[in-house]
Amino acid sequence: MTDPRSGAASPAEGRLHIPIHLRWGDLDAFNHVNNTSMLKLLEEARVRAFWRAGPGEEAPSTAVLDSGIDVGILTLIARQEIEYLAPVPYQRHPLEVQMWFGKLGGSSIEVCYEVHNDPSFPERVIYARSTAIIVLVDAGTGRPTRLSDEMRDAWEPFIGPPIEYIRR
Repeated sequence: MTDPRSGAASPAEGRLHIPIHLRWGDLDAFNHVNNTSMLKLLEEARVRAFWRAGPGEEAPSTAVLDSGIDVGILTLIARQEIEYLAPVPYQRHPLEVQMWFGKLGGSSIEVCYEVHNDPSFPERVIYARSTAIIVLVDAGTGRPTRLSDEMRDAWEPFIGPPIEYIRR
């Protein structure tokens, strides 16, 4: 069941469901979301899914990372791939970004995404799928650092099959 406050799914569903609103500036001259804007939308979903909530905010159970360089751990994108399946038109309803983990490594995670239209629409559309390899790095040394037990405990319920791209 989805928590209406945070948009997060329960582990039984195997995916997080993060609502992300479009901004007019996300569109390009062809009146659909620009390919570079899609990266920003995925980034916003990732921050909401993994960074701890501030005072008075709600966050999913996967939000176990502290933000800021002073915490000592950085999350760096080592690789990202996107497959665009349909143009995303401007809409006032939020997009639904579904997220799960294709793999938890020693110091890296494979985050899988599907970008859908709002779940209230009668016909569901998948606009894009993406994979990001994220490496946890010690801010002082620049060396990879291992995932903590807290991270593994929070993220393991959301492990699923990695994305198989259609147009490879």
